[in-house]
Amino acid sequence: MDFKGSDTIPGPRTEDQLPHTAEAAVKIVIVGGFGVGKTTMVGSVSEIRPLTTEETMTQAGIGVDDNFGSDSKTATTVAMDFGRISITDELVLYLFGTPGQERFWFLWNGLFEGALGAVVLIDTRRLEVSFDVIGRLEERGVPFVVAVNSFPDGPRYPVDDLRTALDLDPEIPIVECDVRRRASSRDVLMTLMRFLHSLAMSGALR
Repeated sequence: MDFKGSDTIPGPRTEDQLPHTAEAAVKIVIVGGFGVGKTTMVGSVSEIRPLTTEETMTQAGIGVDDNFGSDSKTATTVAMDFGRISITDELVLYLFGTPGQERFWFLWNGLFEGALGAVVLIDTRRLEVSFDVIGRLEERGVPFVVAVNSFPDGPRYPVDDLRTALDLDPEIPIVECDVRRRASSRDVLMTLMRFLHSLAMSGALR
């Protein structure tokens, strides 16, 4: 195959290149039930054009995917979302958003390989879809924080009530966020990094 001239494979765009000051890169996974805002969070906070694998929802998903509370959703992630954000000049986070439907959970094995921590996005209208997600993280021993994505029609609960409902240990942070806003999504990631740092200092993070 001839790669000369106009057929030359292009390199990464300038805005996508890793900052030359970067000294450490950390893999973070964004998880949650179907339609809780994972793709939106990766897209809002990423400093590069995010990679998405969204496909149009079809009749085949009826009765298989639980889209209660997300009736207006017309596309869904079928593999992963990917983005990147520089927390400091030296520290870069690689973000991987997972599919929410249980039928795609087999992809988690690869997505979680090498992940240092996770963000669990929850929708207070459908807390029950978070139970299995949190259980899988606990089985894998992946540290995580819980981020409550604020939907206009979502009920508001005190943090202690959410902690009890989700059966979370006292030290796991729970924060409220609006994943449509970059600053809010970045604050969630900073909360996770502080949590991971505290685990490392206590010797709980291996």
